[in-house]
Amino acid sequence: MRTTFFIGSIREPSDFAGIPFVINGSVQLAPPQWAKRLQDEPHGLLFLDELTTSPPAVQAAMLRVVLERVVGETTLPPGIRVVAAANPPDEAADGWELAPPLANRLVHLDWPVDPQAVAKGLAVGWATPPLPTLRSVASSSQTLSARAAVAAFLHVRPALVSDLPKGLNSGRGWPSPRSWEAVATLLAACEATRASEDARAALITGAVGDGAAIEFLEWLEHLDLPDPDAVLADPTSFEMPERSDRAFAALTAIASVAVAADDADIWSRAWEVVAIAAGSAPDVATMVARTLSTHRPVGAVIPSAVVALAPVLRAAGLL
Repeated sequence: MRTTFFIGSIREPSDFAGIPFVINGSVQLAPPQWAKRLQDEPHGLLFLDELTTSPPAVQAAMLRVVLERVVGETTLPPGIRVVAAANPPDEAADGWELAPPLANRLVHLDWPVDPQAVAKGLAVGWATPPLPTLRSVASSSQTLSARAAVAAFLHVRPALVSDLPKGLNSGRGWPSPRSWEAVATLLAACEATRASEDARAALITGAVGDGAAIEFLEWLEHLDLPDPDAVLADPTSFEMPERSDRAFAALTAIASVAVAADDADIWSRAWEVVAIAAGSAPDVATMVARTLSTHRPVGAVIPSAVVALAPVLRAAGLL
């Protein structure tokens, strides 16, 4: 695995945005040599050190690199990871606060210094830290359930969909559609790897900031969603949650799993769940009915339960 190391304070915007040149009368952006080296690697690490010493123009040039892995007109392989390190601006040499757009593309983790580890390292040498291997990846069901949970939270707390920070916290993670999508990805990964609650809290806080993370984690603690795969295996086992936010999250996850499966039998079972939900939460059932009706698998037969859903389907404009 190749590692490419940068210090932003000694770089120019063109080192990340590409170098313009003219060919056949049109201007193109040539990738720098470091991007060409990483382009040929299936796995690699782009390490941006002393990020808070990067002036605003360089930070702006890093935006597509950090989020999309695009340098000039060259796209880096999916296996290239971007990691950054920085001191707080007041401790950095001629430090700059991270611009909110760049801060929003990163998950911010504090790295405390252990005095005992420093003393031991100076006395007996520094041990090579172990590099854990991620052996579990999130399943489709875990990913869709996590996205449904985030969507349900934002459904009841729409003010937190986008909340640009002001003042001293502008250089940290903050709530935006981009960072909430990152939260869904992190939540599914934590579920797949059985990460500790502390690790989950640190990752989510790093993505959306302290306030939004605390509120989301407290809400998530009492969510207790059913497993969408288990519900779709036996729709009669589904019990409609009394809380509207739980109902929204549960039905959204079930519909998402059914659509992703693209299977006629699973699609029909999802309609049975919608029929159960329509009695107590017709508004949520209407939304799920619209999702299912627009993603009908080939050969799927509309179940008899749909007859009882005529009012819901009519309200959704599907009849």
